[in-house]
Amino acid sequence: MPFVDVGGVEQFYTDDGDGEEPIVLVHGWGCDSHDWIWQIDPFVAAGHRVVAVDLRGHGRSSVPTAGYDPRQLASDVGALARQLGLGPVVAMGHSLGGFVVSALAIEHPESVRAVVAVDPGYGRDDALFDLAAALVQSLADSRDLGPALQAFEQMDSPATPAALRVWHRRRLLGTPFEVLLQSLRALSEQDGEFFSRTGAESYLPRRRCPVLSIQTSADQAAWEQTTMGHPCSTAVTWPDVGHWLHQERPDSFNRLVLEWIDRLRPFMA
Repeated sequence: MPFVDVGGVEQFYTDDGDGEEPIVLVHGWGCDSHDWIWQIDPFVAAGHRVVAVDLRGHGRSSVPTAGYDPRQLASDVGALARQLGLGPVVAMGHSLGGFVVSALAIEHPESVRAVVAVDPGYGRDDALFDLAAALVQSLADSRDLGPALQAFEQMDSPATPAALRVWHRRRLLGTPFEVLLQSLRALSEQDGEFFSRTGAESYLPRRRCPVLSIQTSADQAAWEQTTMGHPCSTAVTWPDVGHWLHQERPDSFNRLVLEWIDRLRPFMA
């Protein structure tokens, strides 16, 4: 069965392909591993073993009462990778998943060959950080997902297909409320987290592996480039696309990622 016990959490995953270069796919807040259905088969066809995971509290994984900060979520993913015998992986994460795979690379560097961060939410300026804190407070006070649904809608672009909009909204509605609140609160309230620009500037440079960051904001990509130390690291911008860019433009996304991984092989041997 595609579940493993990671510290008392039953974590769902899928495991496709038998290539020697494993890729682990980590979804975002209020989502699940279905986010990567546009990537799994193309990555397998390119010679990779591809593991897609449901984070604790999301999708088909169990729902513990605590442990929704990025470092604990990263610890879960690392435990899964060890149980599957993956060895160092390319850790790819979207949105909240970008926090998770970055934390995995920093806290468990032996587990990660490279990081791909897809429109990650970290390193936001004071205005956006304040908006996130206000969203947390609104959720806690009202127990109403209306503000969260509005935030999801604002992350789409005019080109986002209607079916994707509906799918994202329905999954958010299906995620346990306390999971949504605790994981968002962990980003905006806990000391030492890296949602804020200040926190990220001290934490992200500890990623010693190659990093590919794909941003929808040119300013955000330029800022993240300053946190990167490995010569193969790069931040690129995709304008005029929504937050789930790997779903809106899967062929271009897959080509970009696979070509970047190919260029890393001499550095990952």
